[in-house]
Amino acid sequence: MIPRYSRPEMTAVWEPQSRFRIWFEIEAHATDALAELGVVPKEAAAEIWAKGSGVTFDVARIDEIEAVTKHDVIAFLTHLSEIVGPSARFVHQGMTSSDVLDTCLNVQLVRAADLLIADVDRLLAALKTRAYEHRHTATIGRSHGIHAEPVTFGLKLAQAYAEFARNRARLVAARAEVATCAISGAVGTFANIEPAVEAHVAAKMGLSVEPASTQVIPRDRHAMYFATLGVVASSIERLATEIRHLQRTEVLEAEEYFSPGQKGSSAMPHKRNPVLSENLTGLARLVRGMVVPALENVALWHERDISHSSVERMIGPDATITLDFALSRLAGVIEKLVIYPERMRGNLDRLGGLVHSQRILLALTQAGVSREESYRLVQRNAMKVWDSYQQTGSAEVDFLEQLLADPDVRAALSEETIRERFDLGYHLKHVDTIFARVFGEAPAKAD
Repeated sequence: MIPRYSRPEMTAVWEPQSRFRIWFEIEAHATDALAELGVVPKEAAAEIWAKGSGVTFDVARIDEIEAVTKHDVIAFLTHLSEIVGPSARFVHQGMTSSDVLDTCLNVQLVRAADLLIADVDRLLAALKTRAYEHRHTATIGRSHGIHAEPVTFGLKLAQAYAEFARNRARLVAARAEVATCAISGAVGTFANIEPAVEAHVAAKMGLSVEPASTQVIPRDRHAMYFATLGVVASSIERLATEIRHLQRTEVLEAEEYFSPGQKGSSAMPHKRNPVLSENLTGLARLVRGMVVPALENVALWHERDISHSSVERMIGPDATITLDFALSRLAGVIEKLVIYPERMRGNLDRLGGLVHSQRILLALTQAGVSREESYRLVQRNAMKVWDSYQQTGSAEVDFLEQLLADPDVRAALSEETIRERFDLGYHLKHVDTIFARVFGEAPAKAD
């Protein structure tokens, strides 16, 4: 991944030096287990650790060897023998390359998942803080992009919190799914290495044993992992899209923090654009684009082929690095999001009370008017308000006054009943209940 969208801790997981260190640990732990079984001398196993631990592997030298061997694991083992000496002949006894490559990849994916889970935790904390801050800040809910009925801005954020809490659980499950080790040798039969070696390496590397590998760890595990990253990315885009809409000039209920000295446009000095949220939308597309190749990697030939290898060398680093960056960026956007309650209330009132139309509809039906007739009565008054708004950009006709002046409506409903149906608080009476469901605790009382 390019440095612009990379963070150091996640990038370090995928650096060659980290990969070769994991390869060494897998080989050394396997040699320890073989020594306990009497397959190799214990002195040799000890010497491998003594000479290989703490060494900075020469990446250029490994690349130089691979240029000749055309085999990355053999190139590494050759370089390791240059470091360890004669005892290196006991390394990789009964193992195949996939034992090292697949176990290493899973270690890296587990470490990446731990970082992603920490990223989600930061985002959850930000969403919870801002949700409680605005749990009773009334705003308009929209369906199809059109004003519907009132909600609160806190509810919007609580919904996002619930979604990312599910994503956290998905990441935990994906981590567990991919956290397996295979040290089973050619075609996975353990013909030349004992299952006890695999169990030992798995325990040392923080993995569980793969119950039935072929020569590779089954790729349905990896497909599930990358599909989970794709779901998380989609949730990022959903929240980013909401912010982008709310920052539109005609809406402007919230906007990304605009720092001192920041510029919005090279041509138009007045611009303040939702560039971070737009960037998140693009990054989400990129992560999702890596899901299909992971799914296609599941179907390998017989006990092993390497059609998955080139894919994973790219999507492993790129998907996790991109998602790590995106989650961190989104958390920062939420932490600093500038929110305009007055603007929200202005937009809420913009359609002259039309947001209360359903309450009038229900009141009419409860008063004995058929639903079809109730709908007709409410709609004919609502359309007068809508038409005035459409022509001027403001509702110069008031919905309440239209209803009060309609003899057919008044025949069924008293003025008091009609006015009572325009109570904003009615729509928000269950906000605290929803918060208690989402956050698992009773919300603090509003100030």
